Amino acid sequence: MWLVEWIFWGSLVFIIYAYAGYLLALLVLSCFRNRPVLVGDIQPRVSFVITAYNEEARIKEKIENSLHQQYPPERLEIVVASDCSSDRTDDIVRSYAVLGVRLVRAQERRGKEAAQKLAVSQTNGEILVFSDVATTLPPQGIANIVKSFSDPTVGCVSSVDQFVDAQGNLSGEGAYVKYEMLLRHLETKVNTLVGLSGSFFAARRTVCSPWADDLQSDFNTLLNSMKAGLRGVSDPASVGYYKNLTDEKKEYQRKVRTVLRGIAVLMRSLPMLNPLRYGIFAWQLFSHKLCRWLVPFAMIGTLGSNIVLAISSGPYRVLLLGQILFYAIAAAYAGCSWMPRSNVFRLPSFFVLVNLSIIDAWMRYFRGDRVFRWEPSKR
Repeated sequence: MWLVEWIFWGSLVFIIYAYAGYLLALLVLSCFRNRPVLVGDIQPRVSFVITAYNEEARIKEKIENSLHQQYPPERLEIVVASDCSSDRTDDIVRSYAVLGVRLVRAQERRGKEAAQKLAVSQTNGEILVFSDVATTLPPQGIANIVKSFSDPTVGCVSSVDQFVDAQGNLSGEGAYVKYEMLLRHLETKVNTLVGLSGSFFAARRTVCSPWADDLQSDFNTLLNSMKAGLRGVSDPASVGYYKNLTDEKKEYQRKVRTVLRGIAVLMRSLPMLNPLRYGIFAWQLFSHKLCRWLVPFAMIGTLGSNIVLAISSGPYRVLLLGQILFYAIAAAYAGCSWMPRSNVFRLPSFFVLVNLSIIDAWMRYFRGDRVFRWEPSKR
């Protein structure tokens, strides 16, 4: 029975560490360790890459938003990387050629990263800025995100995510997004980010070569920066506005794709978990990525061992009832429209949904799926 107890408490502590322990450790470290970012008012040559696939409904708005960036036109090239779009996306982009917008079209559909690689090879900016069609930038977006590159230790910069509603008005960020943004702030202060916002990030050209066309570009760019002896930072002044997905089924599939692509990057970069070579970053990578992606297995261990222990122990029966109530609330929120839409009920549902998507991603990874092709989420 001691082994079952060890599994229960070990799994529970693991879950707590993945979501709270790592955050608390960063908070403590930030009291003693601070790596400030030397921000400067610089204007390097920028290649702004927008990746698109069948975006005829939104590409015009994205291009207009990009053209209104308050950055010297002679220092900025705007490129739309079309992943062999089959609708009117490319024609719409070509109509902006007179305003300096350039189309780079893939001859076959090979995925987001392959389209980005093509664009990278056909641009000459010192700094590469990547953005999705669904992300709206403020007028100072590009001007702000390049400022951190005045610090020679910075290899890549991530924006801050901000939700907007269907009318474009700011909406509540949600507890999870606030939590992730706090993690990024602390990671930047202590050492480096572990991941970038794929919807809006920037990198030195030197860390984008060679470009892997089969790996998640935002995560892999961060790892490339670390391999080059540089770091990734979060810039609170650089904000990307995007609409949250209202279709929970599509949101689930988006999470599965994101985790699956992240696992593929991590599994190809396992040597970076070596603290003797990568120091504190190895701990960060283990805690923020690997631990988070192993949480669903710890949840299974916690529930299974709790069931066994509850057979002969009153206190464990109480703990089991707590787990059952937690999962019941999550299921009710997801399946019943009468449930109150407050965070008290939403968070259990979101937590379970996230971890179900992680299990799904692991299963697909071991089946050999890698999701090279992509379907942009319609928001």
